[in-house]
Amino acid sequence: MKLTRNNKKRFGILWLACLVNCVVFAQHSPTSPFKGKIGKTIAETQESYSQINPQAQVGSPNVVWILIDDIGYGASTAFGGLIETPTFDRLANAGLRYTNWHTAAFCAPTRAALLTGCNPHTVHFGFFANNSYGTPGYDGYLPFEHATIAEVLRENGYNTYAVGKYHLTSPSDVTAAGPFNRWPTGRGFDRFYGYTPSAGAGDQWNPIIYRNTHLEPKDPQGRHFTELITNEALHYISEQKEADPNKPFFLYYAPGAAHGPHQVSREWIDKYKGKFDKGWDWYREEVLARQKKLGVVPQNTQLPPQNPGIEPWDNLTEDRKKLALRHIEAYAGFVSHTDHEIGRIVDYLEEINQLDNTLIVVMIGDNGATSAGGDNGRVLPPKQYTSQERFDRDLSAIDNIGSAETKPMYPAGWAAATNTPFRYYKGNPIWEGGTRDPLIIFYPKKIKENGIRTQYSYVSDILPTTIELTGAKIPEIINGYSQKPADGISLAYSIENPDAPERHTLQYHEMTGSYAVYKDGWKALFPNNVKNRAEDPSTTYLFNLKEDFNEIQNLSKKYPGKVIELQKVFEEEAWKYNVYPLKNKWENTNPNLKKNKTINR
Repeated sequence: MKLTRNNKKRFGILWLACLVNCVVFAQHSPTSPFKGKIGKTIAETQESYSQINPQAQVGSPNVVWILIDDIGYGASTAFGGLIETPTFDRLANAGLRYTNWHTAAFCAPTRAALLTGCNPHTVHFGFFANNSYGTPGYDGYLPFEHATIAEVLRENGYNTYAVGKYHLTSPSDVTAAGPFNRWPTGRGFDRFYGYTPSAGAGDQWNPIIYRNTHLEPKDPQGRHFTELITNEALHYISEQKEADPNKPFFLYYAPGAAHGPHQVSREWIDKYKGKFDKGWDWYREEVLARQKKLGVVPQNTQLPPQNPGIEPWDNLTEDRKKLALRHIEAYAGFVSHTDHEIGRIVDYLEEINQLDNTLIVVMIGDNGATSAGGDNGRVLPPKQYTSQERFDRDLSAIDNIGSAETKPMYPAGWAAATNTPFRYYKGNPIWEGGTRDPLIIFYPKKIKENGIRTQYSYVSDILPTTIELTGAKIPEIINGYSQKPADGISLAYSIENPDAPERHTLQYHEMTGSYAVYKDGWKALFPNNVKNRAEDPSTTYLFNLKEDFNEIQNLSKKYPGKVIELQKVFEEEAWKYNVYPLKNKWENTNPNLKKNKTINR
């Protein structure tokens, strides 16, 4: 073929596409010293084959991490909610429910802490990459000196896969020119299939999907995003197990659900028709009673005051109730559909006799439920209308909620309800409603009896827990980078002993300038610049979480010395973990990122 100017251009594009698709950091595989003997002839030569690539220990379990997006503590039936999640129930009933597990208040910081086992600011994700700030706690570039779980397990002989939402690549790197070293395939994942790796949300019916480092064609069948990532995960697992049944894999399954837009087929939405007609005040009371019966809250837990700005259900007009009910039906259908897709993976592992040798960690939330829908929720894409015009417009589209033509987000009243029994929402880093989520650990090889664990834990604890339970080792050097220790603490100690004293006794929380610190059961809260805050930013709060599960009794005036003590503790933690300077703005301060904006919240 003659390389005309046009052909050269096409050849260059094809070459670049190949390069983009193939850029993957290899396992550490140096050439070992030869231990045989070289002779002039074969007869005089003694052969010796060295181990080229890491080999997993015999019997090493598969690992599946499941991270659900934007969901409250009181949503799933696995933790007393009214949204049916039979797969979560199944795993919890054969495993352990952790009722005192915490995340960051937003998506990306939680994911950075999860994948590295470190506090968010330690690994430069005190906020989002596209709202970066030029200091170590906020620049949005995940350091190689803190390996991801994928990098660690790959060095222990695992195949590693990620599907769904990643949200940890700087937008400035998401171009055909890269660099690609901080894409998922550059951070230890053999294969990736999901949203643009800098994106925090996407359309479920028309998603922008990347395969490894290149844009994937639109699905010709128009299938739902959660179904697509599940299909891909099943393909990865089946392909690997057919080639080597004994080799373990790590799957990071992070669907877009239940982040807005709340899109799912009508059959899933209609399953919930009439199920929530009594409203969000009734929902809170009903769920708290179920939570007590299930044992995921103490028996003396009381409902906190309703979040400011949430109207009593009975005060709503019939039209507002009608629209609000269809919103929660869509959200519930979205969550149940996600649970169903996860069930396909669990069922397949059982079918191929791998389930009993699989560690499954289910994290039902990367933060609390979101109040972004406001008073009446949202159906159609936001436009400049008066509030009444917007409501009328949305009401006229009620029958299409969940379809590709709509961008549904439920009203804040349902966010408050599904966060039962906690106060406030996603984006609030100091209250439990923004940071406490359900955790399930399923591992038949180790967990012989189901149960509940109440020890304090944080998202950074999942990596060291996984390392300990799999028997993996963290190499001192990965891909040429000397490794620094993780901040998290393994939860393995609590598996066999429900009454074991908690080991994660100190943890700070900070986001957008507001902060809190937990120490030995006490928690001090310091509001500063909480987005959509309702509380007085000049007020400090003090709670004894051992006696006050959901932060109702403010003890700051009774124990002012404890507030001062915990303020000093936060200062120490803040300097230690790159929290300063407090970044209390949402604006992007990095000019290099302005050209590549993406949805993150």
